[in-house]
Amino acid sequence: MGAYVDAAIEIARQAGQVLLAHCGVAFELKGEHDLVTAADRASEKLIIKELKARFPRHGIVAEEGGREEMNAELRWYVDPLDGTTNFAHGFPMWNVTLALAKNDEVIAGVVFDPLNRELFAAERGAGARLNGAPMHVSKAPVLNDSLVATGFPSRKRHLNVNIHFYYQLAMLTHGVRRGGSAAIDLAYTACGRLEAFWEFGLNPWDMAAGSLLVEEAGGKASGMRGETLDLHGLHLLADNGLIHQEMLGVFDEVFAGRYRHDMPGLPAEEWTRG
Repeated sequence: MGAYVDAAIEIARQAGQVLLAHCGVAFELKGEHDLVTAADRASEKLIIKELKARFPRHGIVAEEGGREEMNAELRWYVDPLDGTTNFAHGFPMWNVTLALAKNDEVIAGVVFDPLNRELFAAERGAGARLNGAPMHVSKAPVLNDSLVATGFPSRKRHLNVNIHFYYQLAMLTHGVRRGGSAAIDLAYTACGRLEAFWEFGLNPWDMAAGSLLVEEAGGKASGMRGETLDLHGLHLLADNGLIHQEMLGVFDEVFAGRYRHDMPGLPAEEWTRG
């Protein structure tokens, strides 16, 4: 792969070691100076330092506050710790993700899972790889044969419209997973462990690398209405390409308030019957 991907791989591996060094340390979930904040910031500090040293004219957009040269033609999107809540609880699904965009088109991306020692990387036009080996999306042809994933916001999730989409897809597929790390879900879609991933309200750094992984592994990424994917858009759908139109059809129905399967509404006494 090219120099940009090679650099991103090296930096992501370094950042992964920083995060591993913070694992298992006592902390509180709230507060300005808790472990999670320290881990996020330590990882981001390293990444920004390395990117500036290697590519001083590139822009950098990072989750924890890094905003350098936003108008640059070449711009890095960085999440130094994707899956922060998982990390905080010791749930093993979190990662480092970096992506490079040229005029808003992602051209290189890396997702690194330090715990499982899995590094997903892609360069536009050059394919996608998992630990150096070519990877491809699954060949499942229909939703009925698919395992899919989504995500919800960490706060006010009970108000999120995605529950309607979640339920319909849960009834039409082998199941819906909610792992809490968009970049990992996208990487798993790219390597065929999932057939699709969708979510509302993602940030550019959440989906930039992962969407490229899916496309370069032979899949498709778009908005949930089929529009061209916008890193600053309202929603994302990424899948193996074979079920893309079927997914969009289900989404169109839910957007219009039409449900193939009624949402459950049993009386409370029914929940414990038997």
